[in-house]
Amino acid sequence: MRHLLADIQSDELTEWMAYEQVTGPLGPDRGDLLHGIRTAVIANAASGKGRKAVPKDFIPKWDHTQSADWQEMLANARALNSRLGGTDFTQGGGRGDAG
Repeated sequence: MRHLLADIQSDELTEWMAYEQVTGPLGPDRGDLLHGIRTAVIANAASGKGRKAVPKDFIPKWDHTQSADWQEMLANARALNSRLGGTDFTQGGGRGDAG
């Protein structure tokens, strides 16, 4: 960030910010968005009736300020699996014991 601020003027940075608002995210965020769109299309084509997947379902959240414990991660995976009509093959009554 320091290099960016040293090499770019405020007006040019503002122009790039405005450009991104019109065209969508630049850099890795754009890749995440495009991947989310593709994955949602594939998931919807392969699923039956019910809630349709949207790109946001497949775009990771990169906020690492609070790490989730394994139970929370498992609950998130199960929720996404359920929304997409998947089957939960784990054993143990939802405790996360794989079998």
